[in-house]
Amino acid sequence: VLLAEGKTDLEMAVEVPYSSTCPCSAALARQKLQQKFNADFSSQESVSKNDISEWLRSENGTYATPHSQRSHAKVKVKLTNDTETFDFSALISAIEETLKTPVQTAVKREDEQAFAELNGQNLMFCEDAARRLKARLEEDANYSDYALRVEHYESLHAHDAVSSAVKGIAGGYSDYL
Repeated sequence: VLLAEGKTDLEMAVEVPYSSTCPCSAALARQKLQQKFNADFSSQESVSKNDISEWLRSENGTYATPHSQRSHAKVKVKLTNDTETFDFSALISAIEETLKTPVQTAVKREDEQAFAELNGQNLMFCEDAARRLKARLEEDANYSDYALRVEHYESLHAHDAVSSAVKGIAGGYSDYL
């Protein structure tokens, strides 16, 4: 709650962990798998569906994999004057639904498989995550302003990837560090 010039502003901020898989790394992994498949079956004129299926389930099927990383979305919103509730859970749900790759706390084998599938279907750079979140926050009439920052804690590179966005209104948030 901010009090300034006789006016009350309500703000809330959350930090939501999620997982992200690099689209570039995924493309390079697919290319290496294709090359390995072609090399392994180069002597054959045709390959049976069963041979392909067995190859995919073997260690050759994971000859190359894309890198993923833990990531965080930090979002701060200013509520409109007519907003009646401070709904943290709705904001967290909106972020998780937008990014589609929540972090798993307790993982069983079938959970991990579903998690891997979600990551494979939602490849994203940090800029992609920021654009998705910005679009989602623009849709919500309860927020008069917002600032966001996404961080991908790189598992492969010596640096992390960071992207941020603001609503861009006059006198509004300028950045969210």
